[in-house]
Amino acid sequence: MPLPRAVFFSALVLCISAVIATAQQPAYLDTQLSPRERAHDLVGRMTLEEKANQLEDWATSIPRLGIPDYQTWNESLHGVARAGYATVFPQAIGMAATWDPSMVQSMGEVISDEARAKYNQAQRKTITASFMA
Repeated sequence: MPLPRAVFFSALVLCISAVIATAQQPAYLDTQLSPRERAHDLVGRMTLEEKANQLEDWATSIPRLGIPDYQTWNESLHGVARAGYATVFPQAIGMAATWDPSMVQSMGEVISDEARAKYNQAQRKTITASFMA
């Protein structure tokens, strides 16, 4: 009788191993992987309709993948537009007319810092709309 018991326990171990393997975290949530690997895994899990819905500036959520809805449109050509108060610099043609690359670089750094600060604030408040995130 020991042989059927051994077969039973071997089968049980294989079943448990299969359950554990399928319960592992998806690759797109694994921060140890590269962004490219994570993106490839995430997009591979999306349906054609879900992919198409991500092409708009207001992307719909994908609850089964844990992806919230979000808005991607904003611009920062001469300051962080449409996201509350921010430093506003001249239009691009005005900046170019200065003929001062280091000044334009400094303006870009200010814009970048403000954009990142607004993004971080939106993340803390879980704001995904209104040009903030």
